Amino acid sequence: MEHLAIIMDGNGRWAKKRHLPRLAGHKAGADALDRTMHYCREAGVKYLTVYAFSTENWKRSEDEVSGLMSLLSQYVKSKEKELVANKVRFRVIGRREDLGAKLNAEIAALEEKTKDGDFTLLVALSYGGRDEIVRAARKAMAAGVKPDELTEEAFSSFMDAPDVPDPDLIVRTSGELRTSNFLLWESAYSEYYFTPVLWPDFDRKEFDKALESFSGRERRMGGRLK
Repeated sequence: MEHLAIIMDGNGRWAKKRHLPRLAGHKAGADALDRTMHYCREAGVKYLTVYAFSTENWKRSEDEVSGLMSLLSQYVKSKEKELVANKVRFRVIGRREDLGAKLNAEIAALEEKTKDGDFTLLVALSYGGRDEIVRAARKAMAAGVKPDELTEEAFSSFMDAPDVPDPDLIVRTSGELRTSNFLLWESAYSEYYFTPVLWPDFDRKEFDKALESFSGRERRMGGRLK
């Protein structure tokens, strides 16, 4: 498997179960992300995409959104040396203009400093699958692409990370059974793995179960096996 994507769900419920503020759940979720990157490297996965903040998440309380943005800023600033040392390339997909000038500058700086990494972490921020498709269509029109020239391959080149292969497996934690507007274009032939485990509790055992489930599937990619 080359590309794993994860809908990191359940931080709030994890915190509620422990009578902690929601932000404590998000901090625990950041720790789970660090662990999962380590698991991916050991398993030979080259790309990890995580759904960190959706376009719909802006509707949450002002305190939670502000706390999340501060946590993201802290993560970006504190992980620089570790990511560079471990050759992790950090990238962000989504509607970056929503994030503010300060956080955008921090993200751009980290992307530049980690650009030579051999493992890629893509973080979806202010991201929505439908929104990405609409933005790609606008880019294609702005580039002067004519309707009869717009193939699937051409359209893909206008997506947020056109150089990244489509995800082989998408994992969703916390027991929810929906895709929540994540990588709608890129997931056309992705396999899915749903687990009741809350994201902060996602560990090696659950990671291995997801990979084992994936390894036992027949990926026809729309074709018929002989």
